[in-house]
Amino acid sequence: MEKFVQQIKRSHYCTDLTAANDGQSVVLMGWVESRRDLGGMIFIDLRDRSGIVQVMVDPKQASVGAAKDVRMEYVVALKGVVGRRPDAMINKEMKTGDIEVIAERFEVLSEAATPPFVVGDDKVSEVLRLKHRYLEIRSAKMQSILKTRSEAVQVVRNYLSQEGFVDVETPILYKSTPEGARDYLVPSRVNPGQFYALPQSPQTLKQLLMIGGLDRYYQIARCFRDEDLRADRQPEFSQIDIEMSFVDEDDIFASTEGLAKALWKSIKGVDISDFPKMTYQEAMDRFGCDKPDLRIAWELKEIGALVKGAGFKVFDDALENGGAVKGLAVPGIGEYSRKQFDQLTDLAKKYGAKGLVYIKSSSTGELTSPVAKFFTPDKLQEIFASVGGENGGGVLIVADRFSVTSAALSALRLSLAKELGAIDESKDRFLWVTDFPLLDYDEEENRYVACHHPFTMSKDADVDILLSKDSERYGDVRAKAYDLVCNGHEVAGGSIRIHRSDVQKAMFDALGMSDETTERMFGFFIEALKYGTPPHGGIAWGLDRLVMILCGTDAIRDVIAFPKTARATCLMSSAPSLVEKTQLDELGVALGDKAIKNLESESAEP
Repeated sequence: MEKFVQQIKRSHYCTDLTAANDGQSVVLMGWVESRRDLGGMIFIDLRDRSGIVQVMVDPKQASVGAAKDVRMEYVVALKGVVGRRPDAMINKEMKTGDIEVIAERFEVLSEAATPPFVVGDDKVSEVLRLKHRYLEIRSAKMQSILKTRSEAVQVVRNYLSQEGFVDVETPILYKSTPEGARDYLVPSRVNPGQFYALPQSPQTLKQLLMIGGLDRYYQIARCFRDEDLRADRQPEFSQIDIEMSFVDEDDIFASTEGLAKALWKSIKGVDISDFPKMTYQEAMDRFGCDKPDLRIAWELKEIGALVKGAGFKVFDDALENGGAVKGLAVPGIGEYSRKQFDQLTDLAKKYGAKGLVYIKSSSTGELTSPVAKFFTPDKLQEIFASVGGENGGGVLIVADRFSVTSAALSALRLSLAKELGAIDESKDRFLWVTDFPLLDYDEEENRYVACHHPFTMSKDADVDILLSKDSERYGDVRAKAYDLVCNGHEVAGGSIRIHRSDVQKAMFDALGMSDETTERMFGFFIEALKYGTPPHGGIAWGLDRLVMILCGTDAIRDVIAFPKTARATCLMSSAPSLVEKTQLDELGVALGDKAIKNLESESAEP
């Protein structure tokens, strides 16, 4: 007798079948979603990557007798005939709910132990789902996400190929650099004591491709950063890496917008056209962050001039110290309790604020506030109105350094918008943020650091500040850097690059790098710039974050087949893990006190 898989091949995926297949003989293969024995007739919901179809089995027939013993997640194959369901049995909730397959032959290809959770059950703890990720991948949600990711990558490749970009792979084993997050290091066995680094991005490599005359490059690049993780970060991730020669910022904008339009049209079936631009400073002033979610209508208001000298010491002290006093009007919180405002205060404090002032209004417009005694009723009303407060709503005010005030109110804006349902989810909102600072002073390191990366070009008007090494004005230098923001997420970021060796050397000087360090780390790159470098720039899309938005989820882990946890561990495989001492000896690597102490503490845990 012919065998399934070897001789009898699958003819259809489950949801390929429709009423048009009525009476047709088909071969299906997949997993048992459920099994029901009803009055001597067995009904099996068969699942494959496309979805589910119902199979009807008569256990009295010897050719299908194996169906009597199947359980959840058994892998089976069957041959049968498609039939229409009786009207009373049609399931409108299923794509294949108007048909079923009457099995004529049935075989178990692989038995399954009882799974630790029902596939597709979102109520199961994330720890358990990550430990058995291969089971979660069987769920309709994960199947859909991974197929969407694949489709998005295909759209990217097709679009960029049509636009004349060349796909080039760059090394994974590369050189450690001193900027950005920590590198993942790889010891070299053949060069004991020396290390490769896994690339945080292919930055210098793609610029070298421009120097090499490639003109238009792209890559779906794997990148690695040893940094603290959040919901939208992973230690290894993918980015759509793009670089172009003989371009300015507007060329990058046009190409990126074209790719975004292609993605949203193909994946979501919608046309997008609105890509407003906003400077970094304007974004910070109006929203308190450089990646504002424009689906939230609320904006921050500066009220320093209004409250200065009004007699409230907290406000006056902040202003005298060069800080800011800002307010945020939030509709619908006029009836919040003291406990709820205390919780908002706690959130503000997490972002460095010393406290939070609030003014709330009843539905009739009566104002109350813990600081009302410091202001006349007219002044309190003026403050409330100037921020945009309305009856039944409230105004939240923070007074502190500009950065703290901005961060605290930005966090409150996002948190309350989620809580109150004030995010317009009817469409995705894009925004270009431009004119970032080139350099930022790091108080801990007592030096300037690159806001983007050390290969970003300054605005033309500010180049002379770098070349003159006027360190007192470094904070005024603006960058030809830009981010594309969507729904409050940075989905892509890039810059016009430095293409002159003298400017690149001046940039390294501004970062406090000695000539020796510059030569050791980037000597090859500085030299390459001397041999005729075209003006060039680029952008990198975070592929994982992009797919996260396209799929409507809020965690990077949801869109990666095998993600890491917040501690950069893989619960499924227990990576990272110990290796044999012989392997370490071959590499000339010995564990230090910190590593030994960590291993001892882990082994001591129950």
